[in-house]
Amino acid sequence: MEQRKKRILIVEDERDIAEILKYNVEKQGYEAEVACDGEKGLALGLSGTFDLILLDVMLPKVDGFEICRRVRSRLETPIIMLTAREEENDKILGLDLGADDYMTKPFSLGELISRIKANIRRYSGETVVKAQQDDDDGKIVIDELEIDMSAYSVKKNGEEISLSKQQYELLVFLAKNRGKKFRQDALLEAVWGYDDYYGDVRTVDVTVARLRKQIEDNPSEPKFIKNKRGMGYYMD
Repeated sequence: MEQRKKRILIVEDERDIAEILKYNVEKQGYEAEVACDGEKGLALGLSGTFDLILLDVMLPKVDGFEICRRVRSRLETPIIMLTAREEENDKILGLDLGADDYMTKPFSLGELISRIKANIRRYSGETVVKAQQDDDDGKIVIDELEIDMSAYSVKKNGEEISLSKQQYELLVFLAKNRGKKFRQDALLEAVWGYDDYYGDVRTVDVTVARLRKQIEDNPSEPKFIKNKRGMGYYMD
């Protein structure tokens, strides 16, 4: 039986950019649909019929942050946010709302396609995270932190912590590989699935910072996720 083509929603109000994105996405064998305002983008995003969403931030009617928040509250569809802004706070906000990645215009189309492929592989279960133990159905307990992989949940002192998919996967990877140190580029390959990553490793740093705020008593003096300069992030 012929496999269904993966569908990508492009929410972009600049029509020239939207058409370029659509052309390049379809050239890779995906189906693509364009929404030129936030209202239509939100309705299509919530339909649950897409395998990935390319989401501009500055949109008429409903902005990209609100679309991201509302889609992520109901669906796990991977979201890559696109923006002309360069402020770090915007990137942090996008990732905190549940975006999987964030690209600043102008960007390389090759890099964008690489990230699209990686996110679709990861969400469809095709990415095999490297260097993990075999038992993915058990629990990992580190002091007061409990990761239950069968329930896809994290608790601290018995209270459940709400994490984004990216934060959860990063935590599980580091927990399963306690004592090993991973540089940002290695984490981008292992957790994000970016085999040919050209871009901004700050995505890892931002995700770690947000994760620490969720699980650490004092994020500035982390107990669980540590960093050794020049060697990378690790859990003892």
